[in-house]
Amino acid sequence: MKAAAFDYVKSATLPEALDALRAGGVGAKPMSGSQSLGPMLNLRLARPAQVVDVSRLTEMRGVSEAAGGIRVGAAVTHAEVEDGRHALLRHAYLRYVASGIAYRAVRNRGTLGGSLAHADPAADWPLALAALDARLELARAGASRVVRVGEFMLGAFTTRLEEGEIITAVLLPRLGDTLRWGYYKLCRKTGEFAHASAAAAFDARTGLAKVVLGALDGPPAALDGLAQAIAQNGAAAATQEALRSAVAGAMPEADGIDRAMHAAALERCLAQVFGN
Repeated sequence: MKAAAFDYVKSATLPEALDALRAGGVGAKPMSGSQSLGPMLNLRLARPAQVVDVSRLTEMRGVSEAAGGIRVGAAVTHAEVEDGRHALLRHAYLRYVASGIAYRAVRNRGTLGGSLAHADPAADWPLALAALDARLELARAGASRVVRVGEFMLGAFTTRLEEGEIITAVLLPRLGDTLRWGYYKLCRKTGEFAHASAAAAFDARTGLAKVVLGALDGPPAALDGLAQAIAQNGAAAATQEALRSAVAGAMPEADGIDRAMHAAALERCLAQVFGN
């Protein structure tokens, strides 16, 4: 199919783009890599009157040091992270996650902000960044705010974004050698969305302790009790019984097969943590 007709706006600056989105109201949609919005337009699942291109905005393309961490422009692509194009993003965890997203053609154009805003429950970045307790910088004409990645997604394809608001940057903590991490997803074949996934990050220097389940019916689920037990007792806390109990608590209405897949993803994720 072909997309329904729409007006295309390519603003020179972020304020211009935000003004265009405000003026367009509910009929305006931002577009960056177009790897999610593009297919929806072609299938006519989305019919905006106006598309505002934010893919080349300088304010959303850079990576820089920020107070206590790293500011990553929302229009940075998966491939740029995978390839280590930005010195501040060369940590093995980020590159590992980026390299496993879909296919290279998608990674060349898909962006961090686009993935987070699309909010597919099986996507990689909402899960991987929640494990880092990352934050998102959101902006609309005349206002901005910051929210945690773990609180941003409300449900499948539903977020805290308000009308005319976009993700302008991801705010990461500093990632050093003390970070112990794991990331694992179960897919039927390479490039497909996950049927079960898990991410974990522990840093004794900063006190970070996160274990998160993904590929659920809604947003990723933080397993805080399990994370604290592992932070205090190490691998001894990650028994099969403890993992199964944590999974069951996070997805009480799931069937046995679904729980078993998530428990397996969690076990392999934590094996990476203890092996790093």
